[in-house]
Amino acid sequence: MILSQLKALINFNQAQNNRILEQNREIILQNKEIIWAQIFHDSIKGKPVLENLPLFVGRWAGNYTLFYVLYRILNDFRPERILELGLGESSKFISVFNQAYSKKSNHLIIEQDEVWKNNFIKDFELSDNAEIFISPLKMEYVKDNEVKVYSSLNKVLSQKFDFYLIDGPNGSSKYSRYDAFKIAKQFNPEDNFILLIDDFEREGEKDTVNLIRSEFQKKKIEFYTAVYTGLKSVLVIGSKKYKNVQNF
Repeated sequence: MILSQLKALINFNQAQNNRILEQNREIILQNKEIIWAQIFHDSIKGKPVLENLPLFVGRWAGNYTLFYVLYRILNDFRPERILELGLGESSKFISVFNQAYSKKSNHLIIEQDEVWKNNFIKDFELSDNAEIFISPLKMEYVKDNEVKVYSSLNKVLSQKFDFYLIDGPNGSSKYSRYDAFKIAKQFNPEDNFILLIDDFEREGEKDTVNLIRSEFQKKKIEFYTAVYTGLKSVLVIGSKKYKNVQNF
């Protein structure tokens, strides 16, 4: 009887400690997010079109970590060809930035949902150099795991872009956003590129990034990476030309 009570007490204390550790982790991430929000707002000072742009940050949309890194990529490197997977708040930000500061930049957005596209463009007018390409999702198997991919991605894989923002489709439990690997497989050592992958705190995205790393190592592609963490994490991968992605 005493032994069972002692075991119950130990299990209760362990559960309490785990809850406290999880609460502390959440507080640390929330504090980081607040800091990234301040850094982001400071970084866009003096650019009124960005300061005045209404954005829904966080939850299903990108967090302040993503928007800060996105701003630095657009502002520091001025990519002329952008491919974005997933239509949303980041599409607004890229569009407004390009319209004001980088009019030569072309922006192609791949989106799965025609209804969402129509609702989006009712409320927001994309820049003249932006285009939305509808590609419904399909399921593929990657190492016996079912993953969601864009069915028509092959139609754009022959094109080369400077900057790839991977924020769609919704995640899979394993090898999430596997389209990022399909894109990376097209690269050669001579190519210049930036890959920005959202939700890197999730195991599915980490699976896919491990495939990308292995592919680059196999092809002897020189690359540089950095992880930026708030409530969510983003990973940025740059070729040698863009190695300063490590220093945002």
